[in-house]
Amino acid sequence: MSVYDVEMRTLAGEPASLGQFRGTAVLAVNVASKCGLTPQYTGLEKLHEQYAARGFAVAGFPCDQFGGQEPGTAEEIASFCSATYGVTFPMFEKLEVNGPDRHPLYRELVQMADADGAAGDIQWNFEKFLIDASGTPVARFRPQTAPDDPALIAAVESVLPR
Repeated sequence: MSVYDVEMRTLAGEPASLGQFRGTAVLAVNVASKCGLTPQYTGLEKLHEQYAARGFAVAGFPCDQFGGQEPGTAEEIASFCSATYGVTFPMFEKLEVNGPDRHPLYRELVQMADADGAAGDIQWNFEKFLIDASGTPVARFRPQTAPDDPALIAAVESVLPR
């Protein structure tokens, strides 16, 4: 199964898939509004804006599995992200990234190992997966890796399609 084939919904509840990003590199991030790492939204938006014209997008996936740090409704999440951080990148439905109800997208993504060779469960909010323009996960960055980290920037630049 390709990550492009996984069915999901946008934060607004509309049917969607990562297939809309075919030909675009994507950074998939499980996000939360009440986390110590929430300020990463600023860097994620900056990345999205900086590289969008070159075939790149950030995709946010709200998750409430870590300390109940994403308790809001879809409307509350959308309002918070827009008003507080000016988020313009696509946001998808709240989902589970670990456990028996892990979303099919994350079943695929957690098979990707990080730089230390560790795959498996998501550690916390703001874990990042870089997916190349053909839909293949190519890199994994743990939550503490900031969006402006040189290794993350280099990885993004290495997969830009244009």
